[in-house]
Amino acid sequence: MSFDLEYTRSLCAADGLSLRYAEETGSTNADLLAGEAAPDGAVLIAGRQSAGRGRLLRSFASPEGGLYMSVLFRAVSPDMALALTPRAAVAVCGAIEAVSGRKTAIKWVNDVLVGGKKVCGILAEARAGESLDVVLGIGVNVSAAPEGVPGAGAVFSAAPEKAREQLAAEILNRLFTGTESLYEEYLSRCVTIGRRVSVLRGGERFEALAVGLDRRFRLIIDRGGGREALDSGEVSLHA
Repeated sequence: MSFDLEYTRSLCAADGLSLRYAEETGSTNADLLAGEAAPDGAVLIAGRQSAGRGRLLRSFASPEGGLYMSVLFRAVSPDMALALTPRAAVAVCGAIEAVSGRKTAIKWVNDVLVGGKKVCGILAEARAGESLDVVLGIGVNVSAAPEGVPGAGAVFSAAPEKAREQLAAEILNRLFTGTESLYEEYLSRCVTIGRRVSVLRGGERFEALAVGLDRRFRLIIDRGGGREALDSGEVSLHA
């Protein structure tokens, strides 16, 4: 499935981006992390991935027809690094709504939902050296949900022409602008707050009530014996 990179470039309003496209690669995140010469603002988009990865070392299904994109941020501050995943989630939500007209939501911390189904996963990976570099991977199910993945959905049942190109540009435009109200935008979309959740953290699984979100985007939970802030772990929503 062809991808019109020049069309995406023409829609991008952010300065300093270096976009390239590969029909297939192992992992867009791995490619950018391995590229010592890749500049800040390097963007790699792939038609499909053979070794896509998600959080907790899980594989990420990346069939043809989706949008698989990674962005490299060089020399970022620790605070910026912490905010990149929620910043990307808000950007993806805005992009999907602009291109498709469908309402979106966020399940803490990195899943974007449409109609209660996961249509996008986000993975930030850091490399520490003389400076802190972060690559931000975004995978969107544009026209079809991957087979055999429970709870997965797609943005479109039949994607219009150049939908992937438009989504890529809209995500990048939002990713690099409009972060002043990031916390409020994320919180307003987060469907995890107020729900009973199952938490997997390390080797421990437990039940809790998600009661809030702090300014570091940590999920505040109540296990019945007091509140605590989650900065990592896998959260599933109860029906």
